[in-house]
Amino acid sequence: MKTISKAKIVSNKKEVVTPSIYDISINALDGTSIDLTSYKGKHILFVNVASQCGFTPQYKELQKLSDTYPDTLVVIGLPCNQFGKQEPGDASQIQTFCERNFGVTFLLTEKIDVKGSKKHPLYKWLNTKDQNGNKSSSVKWNFQKYLVNKEGKLIDYYYSLTKPMSSKITKHL
Repeated sequence: MKTISKAKIVSNKKEVVTPSIYDISINALDGTSIDLTSYKGKHILFVNVASQCGFTPQYKELQKLSDTYPDTLVVIGLPCNQFGKQEPGDASQIQTFCERNFGVTFLLTEKIDVKGSKKHPLYKWLNTKDQNGNKSSSVKWNFQKYLVNKEGKLIDYYYSLTKPMSSKITKHL
């Protein structure tokens, strides 16, 4: 009688490690570097913004959201001129417009691309399931929102029509 030995089956699958949002570099509107790791333990709402858009009044509600949840949320506005050329200003013009018209005190970044070949690495992470570990998406228009949890994981994204104070967003805070 032959003895059959049991062979150990070894998987050749590689462990998939998704990049962390905290490793992404981006600058503030004034050119200084933003350290996203300083926001660990808080939710982050990323919003591509524009000064000449029909959704521009959402700046006021984004500020209200930021003021309502200061201990649990950071709102970051990312100026973008890719949709209808609705953010033509330079850094100084954008800052002045936001402060004067909407009392914006939340963080604004440098002007970036959120789609196309020059898409910022932040939006590559936000838009790609292989990077964010949750879902893939594309930015459809200005004021699309992406909510990241306290551990730096993508919760969901919300199209421009979703108001910043919507329960779709606030239920996570």
